[in-house]
Amino acid sequence: NIEAIQTLQQIEQEGRSATAQEQEILARYVGWGGLAEAFDETKEDWAKEYQQLKELLSPEEYRFARESTLNAYYTSSIVIQSMYQILEQMGFTKGNLLEPAMGIGNFFRMLPEKMKESHLYGVELDSITGRMARQLFPEANIQISGFEQVEYPNHFFDVIIGNVPFGNYQVVDPVYEKHHFLIHDYFFAKALDKV
Repeated sequence: NIEAIQTLQQIEQEGRSATAQEQEILARYVGWGGLAEAFDETKEDWAKEYQQLKELLSPEEYRFARESTLNAYYTSSIVIQSMYQILEQMGFTKGNLLEPAMGIGNFFRMLPEKMKESHLYGVELDSITGRMARQLFPEANIQISGFEQVEYPNHFFDVIIGNVPFGNYQVVDPVYEKHHFLIHDYFFAKALDKV
């Protein structure tokens, strides 16, 4: 993760797109789900990583990364492949495809060749992760924002695919406020409206 962040920063400082080799480094980024120790100054075993992150990230980037330890778990390739097999069996070949909590875009990376003509849209809350996704998928329309802040028209997407965040907390979105959805239910409800 630290190597990927350093690579992203170098690319951005030089004002250019990632090379194929740099994209390989960015693609190995796994987010911070399950790595809360890296943000805990009391964990001696993680002191080096803690210090590196404090130095590498802006205060806002650091805050988002630390908060993402609760739900930034990336989906295994076998699950992604299975989901695409189901879409293929349902007859999907191309269209507007949205990943509403995309991380670095593993669902985009594993898009089957038969579906490559699709128009890709993604949403990622974390700035570092979203900027990596933009470097990995420059042809995609990627919003770095919360899903609740992105305004796509209803019935615009042909497919919404991904692994949404799960948790026992709510998202503030006036359109869905009356339902008091937990975050995962909110993502499902909004996604259904956008398809």
